[in-house]
Amino acid sequence: MSDVVAQGLDPSNPNLRFLEEVSRRTAGVSRLEMCIQCGTCGGSCPSSADMDHTPRMLFAMIRAGMREEALQSNTPWICVSCYHCVVRCPQDVHIADVMYTLKSMAIHAKLYRDSTPPHFSQTFVDMVEKYGRSYEFGLATRHYLKHFPLRLPGMAPMGLGMLTRKRIELKPRRIRGIQQLHAILERAKEVEENE
Repeated sequence: MSDVVAQGLDPSNPNLRFLEEVSRRTAGVSRLEMCIQCGTCGGSCPSSADMDHTPRMLFAMIRAGMREEALQSNTPWICVSCYHCVVRCPQDVHIADVMYTLKSMAIHAKLYRDSTPPHFSQTFVDMVEKYGRSYEFGLATRHYLKHFPLRLPGMAPMGLGMLTRKRIELKPRRIRGIQQLHAILERAKEVEENE
């Protein structure tokens, strides 16, 4: 903290503690502070061409306390959680887990630029909470009706093909023991509120 004061920066500025906050909110041990900015993550990422910042750049922004810029980045939303970056990271940074944290923080702070990914994410979570599993037909239908209604008719042939080949189901099925899942989710929400 004395370094912060010596540099003439306001020690009460929460953005200076952004790295600590992201690390603390990430499930398990993120090891985010161990990032050496080697760029292996971005070089391993099949989606990096569509990201406005590579993971390496995003982590540098987090270190620099660039809260709003980092939370507005599309990078966490483009991440497909393939874990190529995690497997190849020489410092064992849990990059995909950090991306989940950043998505959650962006939703909470309402700092995303495009509402499509957060809405898709929330619809998916709602389905899993209700049925205990993903319900692809309902997820796709709800998503396209909300964000791309004019594209829905063009999706019909593919949807019909998936239905006839039994790749998706028309009606959702709940898992057995859904009450246990609800109890786990309720407990997780309590723990999150107490942090």
